[in-house]
Amino acid sequence: MRSKTGTVVSKSGNKSIVVESHYYKEHPKYKKRFRVSKKFHAHDEDNTYKVGDAITIYECRPLSKMKRWTTVAPIATTTTK
Repeated sequence: MRSKTGTVVSKSGNKSIVVESHYYKEHPKYKKRFRVSKKFHAHDEDNTYKVGDAITIYECRPLSKMKRWTTVAPIATTTTK
């Protein structure tokens, strides 16, 4: 089962979110690395996530025309006081 980490960039309706994931590619000739981003529509059953949250999503069966991913859990962030 594939999983991805990303940031919530939009609430696209009831029980739906859009998660943007970044990764790096390398140019075949010039060998320079550049960042590529892709957006994934994910299912959020309890409407718990808001814009800006860092979360993990995993692949599931098709839930609608665009939704092929569902949420797992938020990424733990460390806070210092």
